[in-house]
Amino acid sequence: MFEMIDFSIVGVDEAGRGPLFGPVVAAAVYFPEGEVIEGISDSKVLDEEKREELYEIIVSRAICGIGIATPEEVDLLNIFHATELAMNRALDSLAEKVQIGKVLVDGKHLKLNYPATCVVKGDAKIYQVAAASIVAKVYRDRLMYEFHEKFPQYGLRQHKGYPTKEHIEALEKYGPTPFHRLIFEPVLRLLTLEKLNGWLEMGDISLSRYNKLVALLEVDLFGNTKRRTEKRRKSRDASRRGS
Repeated sequence: MFEMIDFSIVGVDEAGRGPLFGPVVAAAVYFPEGEVIEGISDSKVLDEEKREELYEIIVSRAICGIGIATPEEVDLLNIFHATELAMNRALDSLAEKVQIGKVLVDGKHLKLNYPATCVVKGDAKIYQVAAASIVAKVYRDRLMYEFHEKFPQYGLRQHKGYPTKEHIEALEKYGPTPFHRLIFEPVLRLLTLEKLNGWLEMGDISLSRYNKLVALLEVDLFGNTKRRTEKRRKSRDASRRGS
């Protein structure tokens, strides 16, 4: 698949920008000269069994760094900047093991702390980026299996935190956890001031995250909430009626 492989390249990719639950995970991968692993491809076109198999081979034969941005960091920074943070952490981890030269990263408009070139669909074009996509995906999936043991009611083992029908129904039945991305819809509309106060008191969320979420819920002096998302929807509906 990859006819010409430049072994000076470090490949970077992430997994988990779209889920409602859990962290964003990034991987940075560097291969020693001549280290070619058959079967490496964009993680999205591989089944779970093949990804797991390749993951074990990659981490044993390549030099890898992992970076994680937590759900709290997603809420405070937004998903785009949290992704950049995870990628920078992955590169920092890799830099402890190998000198970093040329960096190619899957995506566009990403600003990293290392000289890097963004490549759209890089996971389908660049050997090291494809390997990074596999490492990030499997690492994150394994985290979701661990979370599933703690929160089996959400079905995380099956959907890995993505907004499936099953996940949304579980959210509506059980409510969100601090490990959900609380600024994402439909999680935000299920939040209450009472729940946020409880999490803050227990130390499950930081004061910064609490304050941002309270602002999004627009809590008044009486503890009533009126979400900005509802105001935007009503404004949009009114404008459509007037057009």
